[in-house]
Amino acid sequence: QVQLVESGGGLVQPGGSLRLSCAASGFTGSTYTMNWSRQAPGKERELVATISSPGGSTNYADSVKGRFTISRDNAKNTLYLQMTSLKPEDTAVYYCNARQNLRNYWGQGTQVTVSS
Repeated sequence: QVQLVESGGGLVQPGGSLRLSCAASGFTGSTYTMNWSRQAPGKERELVATISSPGGSTNYADSVKGRFTISRDNAKNTLYLQMTSLKPEDTAVYYCNARQNLRNYWGQGTQVTVSS
């Protein structure tokens, strides 16, 4: 059974850091292009960061460039998003996604709230 399970969200003060994890099962994540997206209340889902397969090249939305880092641990079949210098506008539900040809899998999301 294919599953993506996000964790690591929570409440953090502006300027703080969080690391999100996305554990994949039922497929080999390293052979998929994987990304993090987010959706804030009343807004459309936004692509935040991508790590490609093969190659492992990364891309970021301009709004997070220099603050967020996407990475993967192939041995653990896990995707990460290290978030630093968090801002209130980063508040959203963060989703993990895996894509390979016509295969497209989503996790259930994890809430990140940036507030003082």
